[in-house]
Amino acid sequence: MTIEPFIKKHVAQQSQVYTDEYNIYDDLESWGFRHKTVCHGKGEYARDDDKDGIYEVHVNTMEGFWSLLRSWLRPHRGISQEALPLYLGFFEFLHNVGRRGKSLLQPLVNLLVT
Repeated sequence: MTIEPFIKKHVAQQSQVYTDEYNIYDDLESWGFRHKTVCHGKGEYARDDDKDGIYEVHVNTMEGFWSLLRSWLRPHRGISQEALPLYLGFFEFLHNVGRRGKSLLQPLVNLLVT
């Protein structure tokens, strides 16, 4: 099994993709993506390739996202496989909107009405 169909369906061609060195990502460039890695095994977690002081090569954003998801799902023990996409979709919406509490109401209404 390969991740190729999923990646090609959900990621725009020629996108810059940052990953760790897990070999499942080895073919990203041959599939039409730009690909840079960090090597956690060598203690590398971020890299400044162009030496401008900004460590642009990292996977911290997604690792942080998934750690927040685990914490958010913890109280909902035993989520069925059928319901999981709904929980993931709602969490993605919360993350992308970047709001909590009452300020979340208007974006949620806008989503449901469109």
